[in-house]
Amino acid sequence: MTSETKYLPINLPVGTTRIDRQGFNRLCEALANADVVLDKAVADHDYWINAAGLKSLYHRPVLAAAAHTLIDLVDQGWTVRLVKHGPLLAPPSPDGDRSAEKSRIRRQEHLRRDEQLRKPSVRRFIQSMEQVHQRGAQLVSIFDLMRDGRELADELERDPNSKTVIRPYVQVVDVSTCELTGFKLHDIWRYFRHTWSNAYSTIPGRSMPILIRDAATKFHTVIGLAAISSPVVQIAERDRWIGWDTDQFLEEVRSQPSTEIALWFKERLETHRSEIYVDDLLRDDVLQPTDLMHPSPEAIALLRADAERHRNKHHRASTIRGVRAIERDSWEERAETHLFRSKRSAALAEALEISSLLGSYLSPTPTVEGLKEALADPKARTQMRRLVRRARGERVGTVIADLTVCGAIAPYNALVGGKLVGALAVSPKVLTAYRNKYMRASEIASAMAGRPIVREARLSFVGTTSLYGTGSSQYNRLYWPAEAMGGTESVRMGFHELGKSRSFGTSHFSHETVEALVRLSVHSGSLVRVNSLFGEGVSPRLRKVRIGLTALGWPADELLKHGRERIVYGVPLVHNLRDYSLGIDSEPDYLLDPMLEEADSQVSDWWLERWCQRRAAQPAVLESVRSHQLVRPVHHGARVTLPPDDELLLSTNNRTEAS
Repeated sequence: MTSETKYLPINLPVGTTRIDRQGFNRLCEALANADVVLDKAVADHDYWINAAGLKSLYHRPVLAAAAHTLIDLVDQGWTVRLVKHGPLLAPPSPDGDRSAEKSRIRRQEHLRRDEQLRKPSVRRFIQSMEQVHQRGAQLVSIFDLMRDGRELADELERDPNSKTVIRPYVQVVDVSTCELTGFKLHDIWRYFRHTWSNAYSTIPGRSMPILIRDAATKFHTVIGLAAISSPVVQIAERDRWIGWDTDQFLEEVRSQPSTEIALWFKERLETHRSEIYVDDLLRDDVLQPTDLMHPSPEAIALLRADAERHRNKHHRASTIRGVRAIERDSWEERAETHLFRSKRSAALAEALEISSLLGSYLSPTPTVEGLKEALADPKARTQMRRLVRRARGERVGTVIADLTVCGAIAPYNALVGGKLVGALAVSPKVLTAYRNKYMRASEIASAMAGRPIVREARLSFVGTTSLYGTGSSQYNRLYWPAEAMGGTESVRMGFHELGKSRSFGTSHFSHETVEALVRLSVHSGSLVRVNSLFGEGVSPRLRKVRIGLTALGWPADELLKHGRERIVYGVPLVHNLRDYSLGIDSEPDYLLDPMLEEADSQVSDWWLERWCQRRAAQPAVLESVRSHQLVRPVHHGARVTLPPDDELLLSTNNRTEAS
């Protein structure tokens, strides 16, 4: 083995039966030679389980979790090596060849996507959308929301400079129905989302799907999809670029201290404490009224013990239905659940500790001198770091968002429609809809405070990442004049490349692997339950997999790395990005006019001139557009492509329905 290769031991836990160990070793031996098995997909779990003679695994939770996890990892390019002391596992190395690396990542994504598309409920949904239904005097189906490539190519050839051939506009998806087809807007969005390379999934927290449609067609065909969602909390490249990375921010404060920053720290201290419900803590004698003004180490210790006690109660208690049954605006009742009691006690302990070590430097009136003295005191500076992290954590989910879905569908994708979708996804109409949707009581903050707490909902920044680390043609050179969105003529807006990030997650694990890991964690007596409750923590699937891998005794942090490097992009929407994002400035200084009603057409005009018309002038592009036809049997790039085993079934059903 070479010094560059990092091999990980994957022995079964102590106490595993000899029969299970022998079976696992047989599986490792088979998978170590997986490349010589003739045309057999590693992803076929049943094949490899049978090949190793493992038989039924349901009542063998350790072996089941190990076997399913290993099969998925080998399918993603990990390699198994057999040595004297047990099997070793090595991660795939990023391939230097661009196309090979894209193929590896696409295979990784297709694992969960194809698994999803094989589900009967998903197949029924796709079939229902493709079936013809009566709408008034017309028969319509999802195919009427796909533009025929031959018709579009003919129109572009007839008048390539016309602004009426394609007339894009933004439609924010809500619970309403499409007036032209009778489909629910979300069903339209979901159908076309299933054409993506990765699996469709709901995003915890905030999520606002968006359709880009074409008013130049009878049924306003779909050009592309986008979704503005809650962001990843920590992305180092993004945080440094914004300027609110903790150490970076404090170093700038040290070099340029100001009264404004001192006042902000004092306000953060007071807000942190005032937004925590304490009635039950006082009632249960966990806290005394004097502790709020003059906290002692004993009071802080009691709060931390209370937090741990109620955290354990939350994970052990069978009260999940009761928690979900609480009325959404019953904030005091929600605050007193074990989950939020634990979170409140921990947060209050932190707030009182910060106040005891930092408060004297900011009282009675914050000054530049007091700020300098606090920065010079290592203990006070540590508390300032905690305040900055808390402020960033609070605002990252309210004024920062991620563009989690963004792209054009056929035939518009051949005309670089993805760049149009990217620009319109951060347009005034979207920003206004986002603010209107989320200018309401925050669920977590209100449950912590026991009263309605409304967070800021005016976006300052939208980030995204490429699917591949080798580049993104969609976001590359995607800039437009701010004037198209009502901004200043000399200002340019667009997607800035912020750096590259190595991500980790669970996209390389199949559903059956996750189920096996969950069963193992339950069987091993894990005290931590993942209830998929909002407020319990990020990514329930990620936490379930991590707990299962830990129960298996395998290195979870290493195995959760999916070996993918991504390019991080970001669109700043305000001039005062750092100070507004942190809450130092109360008002955003926008690069655009968030109230501009004509932005859709103005951005579309820019896209037509800058990108679409140039592409349409290329014969090869027009031929690609023409290839997406709506004659039966429908071969169109915007139609959901099912895994091979399911295509025949669905096409048969469609022919039966049509006849």
